[in-house]
Amino acid sequence: MIHGHEVLHMMMEQSYTSKDQLLKDIKTKFGDEERFYTCSASNMTAEELVDFLEKRGKFMPCNEKDFTVNAERICNNHTK
Repeated sequence: MIHGHEVLHMMMEQSYTSKDQLLKDIKTKFGDEERFYTCSASNMTAEELVDFLEKRGKFMPCNEKDFTVNAERICNNHTK
């Protein structure tokens, strides 16, 4: 399983304009069947992880086209 911070770091390195684009890149980098975990959830699909991170305020729209990671909302329990 991959920690959700790996996805957040990926999002910090590249601008994403849609969840679909983000999900495509997650699956390309980690594989279609990879599962993800965070400090408070586990065994999530890529789709579940993105929904989880969004609900937790880990990323948000930064303008009409892109969304960005809210670095203040990333816990420090896991390092890259």
